[in-house]
Amino acid sequence: MGIEKGIFKRTELLLGDTLMDKIASQRIIIFGVGGVGSWCAESLVRSGIRNITIVDSDRVCITNINRQLLATTKTVGQVKVDVLKERLLEINPKAEINALQQIYSPETSESFHLEEYDYIIDAIDSLTNKMDLIRTATKTKAVLLSSMGAALKMDPTKIKVAEFWQVKGCPLAAALRRKFKKSEKPSRKFLCVYSEEVLENRGANESCGTEKCLCPKSKMAPGNPDLANHEWCSTKAQINGTLAHATAIFGFTLAGLVIQNICKEEKVPA
Repeated sequence: MGIEKGIFKRTELLLGDTLMDKIASQRIIIFGVGGVGSWCAESLVRSGIRNITIVDSDRVCITNINRQLLATTKTVGQVKVDVLKERLLEINPKAEINALQQIYSPETSESFHLEEYDYIIDAIDSLTNKMDLIRTATKTKAVLLSSMGAALKMDPTKIKVAEFWQVKGCPLAAALRRKFKKSEKPSRKFLCVYSEEVLENRGANESCGTEKCLCPKSKMAPGNPDLANHEWCSTKAQINGTLAHATAIFGFTLAGLVIQNICKEEKVPA
């Protein structure tokens, strides 16, 4: 029995050989591998997806540990996509993981060649970049799946899936819709993971205050030298509290939608 045959024996038992081959053949790109995207990537690899490109510009910060799969006290300061790639290859050494420490933006969009993928997963926070990714992805033949805001959530039973224009109660989705109505809209419909729950921060919004905090800009860092002093915290109007189970369910749901869609295409009950 080959290593992959053993790894995915229980998955194959449920889905069968034909569908496992279909799953293994899919090409997926994930933008953002933080609290949502990291769990999505892990679930996809454990489900038999073999070819994944992971895109994120950040290094691990100590404040990521509460919710991000790749963040531990041992990985603080390391490049997120590199840490995640190593973990995914430990799950399936035969997987093809392309780790890109880059920022998706309207200026860098063409470099990702989105037309080459079967599935595009949007798990990024920047409103401007998220809008451009959605516009660009919906012009391709790829299936786009997008995460709305996963912060300020606690109740797992309130996490839902809906077409973007039908999402209710999510401030991020509402902000995106307002901006889309004033500019170029997405070319087609796409599914989103979201929650109507919006809690309030109870704690003080301040720096973690530890020696391992990466928020102060640094001149030297591992990975892409152009991103050595890059960080997002100082650009955010507000940093919201998050919980691991909420962000993970968002990520697992995105992964589940991918597998469900492959099953649907192959006319296999899901």
